[in-house]
Amino acid sequence: MTATHTAPAAGARAPLALIGTGALAMAAVETLNPGYDLVSETLSRYVHGTAGWLLPAALLAVGAASAVLAVRLGAGSRRAGRAALVVWTAGILVAALFPADPPGHWSRPSLSELVHGNAAFLAFAALPTAAVLLRRTLAAHRPALSTALNVLTVASVTATAALAVFLADVMDGGPSLGLGGAPTLVGLVERLVLAADLGWIALALAAARPRGGQKRGPRA
Repeated sequence: MTATHTAPAAGARAPLALIGTGALAMAAVETLNPGYDLVSETLSRYVHGTAGWLLPAALLAVGAASAVLAVRLGAGSRRAGRAALVVWTAGILVAALFPADPPGHWSRPSLSELVHGNAAFLAFAALPTAAVLLRRTLAAHRPALSTALNVLTVASVTATAALAVFLADVMDGGPSLGLGGAPTLVGLVERLVLAADLGWIALALAAARPRGGQKRGPRA
């Protein structure tokens, strides 16, 4: 007889489930707060709205999945890429623990807002850096995913650069980079960054997933 173990396969799926849970939690808090302007208001402000606890829960889930990815990549990947991934992970986890201020509080931030904002800024800068540095390692793991990973890497880099411009505008006395009735597009751009980053992490987890989900035990 042979004994079949499914635990490794289940363990491989767990971080992907965390990413999915985080994305669903973000979508849920967005849906539950229609009064917030998703175009001009960053998602972090939703922590003060209906079911605001979903936002830090989502960030914790994403941070946990990112930590798993950093461990899985191991010594076979570029050290600078893994370091950038660790910075992203730490930034997301810190941002989850320190809530942002309510909407409209750009000019006089609290200590919690300062910690949250700086942690999020470092995380957003680190993820596209990690994506660029780790693309060859991940492509070597799963060549079939290389094109999708490259597309999401470009999307993350581009959207993050745009977000930096909008954040600089808002914090410099704006907002002025708006469209129609929206005074700024910083909220919309932030959501594009999150979509690209979460998509990249999910694909990277799939690429770094251990091969061979089942192991055969001893014959009896």
